[in-house]
Amino acid sequence: MMLMDAVRTLATDSGLQLLAADSPPVVPKPSPALPAAVNTQVQTVLNWTAGFGLAAAVIGGLTGWLLVAVGHNTERAQLAAKGKQSVLWSLCGAGGIGLTSSMVLAVYNMSI
Repeated sequence: MMLMDAVRTLATDSGLQLLAADSPPVVPKPSPALPAAVNTQVQTVLNWTAGFGLAAAVIGGLTGWLLVAVGHNTERAQLAAKGKQSVLWSLCGAGGIGLTSSMVLAVYNMSI
């Protein structure tokens, strides 16, 4: 008797009847868009973060050039070498920030 009850329950289930129908039910597709207030705040955070990162990279590069100048004039080769490394890392950091910021904004704008 339990097998017959299970078969009857499955046969009368409305979800299974929808699956067995010829045309599937129409499901609304909402557009993926953020509210304007949230979109503005996210853009502001991304812009400020990129701005602060680039400012830090510029300060790091200027500090590196200062170390190169002081190390060269005082004949401290290690100080000049550290300054050159600082300049290179600042350039790499600025490039990474610019690239990452552009990629995040591009992906973010594609999803809206």
